[in-house]
Amino acid sequence: MQALLNFREWCRNVYVAVSTLLQGMWVTMRTMIWTYRRKTFTEVFEYPEVPVPVKARYRGFHRFDLTTCIGCEKCAVACPVDCIYIEKEKSPVGKGFRVNGFTIDYTKCMFCALCVEPCPVDCIFMGSNHDLSCYSRDGCIVDYAKLPLEVGWGQATLNPTAVAESKVLYEPVWVKGEQSPFQFTESEK
Repeated sequence: MQALLNFREWCRNVYVAVSTLLQGMWVTMRTMIWTYRRKTFTEVFEYPEVPVPVKARYRGFHRFDLTTCIGCEKCAVACPVDCIYIEKEKSPVGKGFRVNGFTIDYTKCMFCALCVEPCPVDCIFMGSNHDLSCYSRDGCIVDYAKLPLEVGWGQATLNPTAVAESKVLYEPVWVKGEQSPFQFTESEK
């Protein structure tokens, strides 16, 4: 009688082992077949010409508006990895500070968006750009005060060419209080 119970339990164990093995193999086979049927990434998106769509709340590289920054350093204090560095000096005209450098080290940044929330003037926010290729770590350290004005004012996206051009500048491209280099019509003001 004991031998019959042991044999029955052995058969049940073999059945459970074989059935779970077949279930796992079925999942693997189904995924493998689905992989060959789906379109490749380049068939769906023509990547360099057509950008990859991102979701509305995607946290890409920062967009920074140099004109509204007051140099309060709340974003640098809120950053958990200390990747934001702000150089400022007392403004010669009126109150406040003149921002000479607003640098973000993207080798440290974890794109958590904690720097966006405390900004009292909303001069920094997360963009949708995610492609900043560079050959050295120095290329990932971006000084927004030395970028071309369109990028520095948040009107254009960050790109590797603009970052490379900004590495040779020693002065900020625009100082608060100067005339705007962009032409605005009365309806845009």
